[in-house]
Amino acid sequence: MKKNEKTQAKKAAVPANVLGLHAAVVEQPITDTLETNYMPYAMSVIVSRAIPEIDGFKPSHRKLLYTMYKMGLMTGARTKSANIVGQTMRLNPHGDAAIYDTMVRLSRGYGALLTPFVDSKGNFGKSYSRDMSCAAPRYTEAKLTPICAELFRDIDSDTVDFVDNYDNTMKEPALLPTTFPNILVSANSGIAVGMASQFCGFNLKEVCDTTVAYLKNPDCDLTETLLAPDFPTGGELICDPNALREIYETGRGSVKVRAKYRYVKAENLIEIYEIPYSTTVEAILDKVAELIKAGKAKEIADMRDETDLSGLKLTIDLKRGVDPDKLMAKLFKSTTLEDSFACNFNVLIAGSPQVLGVRQILEEWTAWRTESVRRRIYFVLKKKRDKLHLLKGLKRILLDIDKAIKIIRETEEEAEVIPNLMIGFGIDQVQAEFVAEIKLRNINKEYILKRTRETDALRDEIDDLEDTLSNPKRVKKIIVEELNEAAKKYGEPRRTSIVYGHEIEVYAEEESVEEYPVNIFLSREGYFKKITPLSLRMSGEQKYKEGDGLRQSFETTSNAEIMFFTDKCQVYKTRLSEFDDTKASVLGDYLPAKLGMDPGETPVYAVLPGPDYAGALLFFFENGKAARVDLTAYKTTSNRRKLTGAYSDKSPLAAIRRIDQDCELAVYSNEPRCLIFHTALLAPKTTRTTQGVAVMHMKPKYHLEAVKPLEETSIANQSRYRVRAVPAAGALLRQEDSEEQQLGLLD
Repeated sequence: MKKNEKTQAKKAAVPANVLGLHAAVVEQPITDTLETNYMPYAMSVIVSRAIPEIDGFKPSHRKLLYTMYKMGLMTGARTKSANIVGQTMRLNPHGDAAIYDTMVRLSRGYGALLTPFVDSKGNFGKSYSRDMSCAAPRYTEAKLTPICAELFRDIDSDTVDFVDNYDNTMKEPALLPTTFPNILVSANSGIAVGMASQFCGFNLKEVCDTTVAYLKNPDCDLTETLLAPDFPTGGELICDPNALREIYETGRGSVKVRAKYRYVKAENLIEIYEIPYSTTVEAILDKVAELIKAGKAKEIADMRDETDLSGLKLTIDLKRGVDPDKLMAKLFKSTTLEDSFACNFNVLIAGSPQVLGVRQILEEWTAWRTESVRRRIYFVLKKKRDKLHLLKGLKRILLDIDKAIKIIRETEEEAEVIPNLMIGFGIDQVQAEFVAEIKLRNINKEYILKRTRETDALRDEIDDLEDTLSNPKRVKKIIVEELNEAAKKYGEPRRTSIVYGHEIEVYAEEESVEEYPVNIFLSREGYFKKITPLSLRMSGEQKYKEGDGLRQSFETTSNAEIMFFTDKCQVYKTRLSEFDDTKASVLGDYLPAKLGMDPGETPVYAVLPGPDYAGALLFFFENGKAARVDLTAYKTTSNRRKLTGAYSDKSPLAAIRRIDQDCELAVYSNEPRCLIFHTALLAPKTTRTTQGVAVMHMKPKYHLEAVKPLEETSIANQSRYRVRAVPAAGALLRQEDSEEQQLGLLD
């Protein structure tokens, strides 16, 4: 019996009830499973949990704040947090712990928001501490902060839609009618399925001023009013205008924030009193402890956390003679005392997640806010129209009050009063019911005149409201007034100060590397060797790949800086200490791999710039032009860096020459022609990618081929080829002045 037949026989012998579970399994394509099971879950997380909407809130935030609003916590005393959590569970079924965590993050005590919405009392923890946890909800109290009045303004005037809660027993707002762009003011983060959202906070006054400027001119420069993100933990934001513009335009990017500190000279210590929003004091202390243990922070005698009721404070005791600014520059580079905050402005617009720039967010918010204001105006207008309708009916009755009294007195059944009034005065049921409810004491001349004047005032108000609805400029004016009012009432100075890159000291790590003489060799195919003089004397012939050979060689020291120019108009900077000492009998390091060059890129010239970057480089191109660029144009603060645009790409490169002082050069074309000129005729250019100036005139089918120092040539009749001005055509090369040797990009 075969194996599969035995298996089937065993299955047949097993009772049916045992196989019942397996018999119910039905094969289903994985795509169907994902579509029916996983996609609804993913969409629920995206739409109903993790991504904020245009009012700046996630559903959990909105449910909590609305519950507190309905509990009457806008005014009066605080109530126990446990009471708020319990009431919120009528809207939010995710559990008391999740609700309390939400309230903690929105609280003033926790300090995660520039404009907190929960006025807390008790221990709510701190956003800048990883270990300082909040107290249980039965010990803490809370109510809404005054700014919440801007969140709920006219919420009962049909400004937003209301939807059923999870069990259809209550109504809750789909959005909160915020009078300012809270989406930009409140920091917010969330991780959904396949996407995430990360909003940094901006200063309330700056956001309101920017929105007003946008309403007046949609093409305004946002950077003039919206200076930079503002974080509740303060710190210093290192302003990069390009990075900010990218965030404003695309909604993605990052900003760098560093801690603030002060040096107490009398006690020889540093006090850090503000840290980046994205880190914690424990993370900083742990990292500094690692540096001290590794011997990389020998300047520090002790570091401790002295945070108290007055606020955050990390204290660093310094050893004698330590420069506090240099130490902090080192700590900024090595710890999260300087950290990046990544922005990802992913927001739900009409149920669809979209990553928007600041201008697009303002566009969506103003459109949504305009609709909210119009709905509020229409709600008020309808109320006034209904009232006017009632007063019109009352006016008809009051013109002949005796007739109305007679109708009521002569009506035998109470149910017939309303129909008889409708017939007698030609009014509708609503008007008749209103008239029938008038008290007998109000049937006097004063009451009649007052109601008549009120009718006229209502007509004027209705006309004004109708004009507002039909005039977008008036609606826009209302929004601007509310924004200015919010900015004036709740605006605060920036907490995060702004500094620029040139204002800060960057720490450059200095490694103690032994200096000794070396010889370096660069081959034509990009192989590089660093050999000590002793090893070179003991070695035999230099080894190269077949077809390869020497391009350049130098005598220098083991830690000298070196630059490699490539055929892709780029230059790679490094130090010779990055290369191991080797022997002449090996091929050496392959530079494209060692320096991470682009595919197909090859080094063509090496330069030792020296500590002061003295001298200049001459770039000669096949079209006969030459560019003179000072070496200082390639000076950077880093030890190793890739620079693009090292020279012009308008014409193929023919040769590179370094000159430390002006001299005479011989330029050859493939016609063959030659000219001799003095490098003083070439003026230095300010940009690396300059096309240079014409040196040699050539016919279209010829090109510049090589350049050599005059003393390295075998030209006998030098006056024949020497020119006093460039460009020049040069002279045809005579046989006695030519030499049989390879010309190219050789030094």
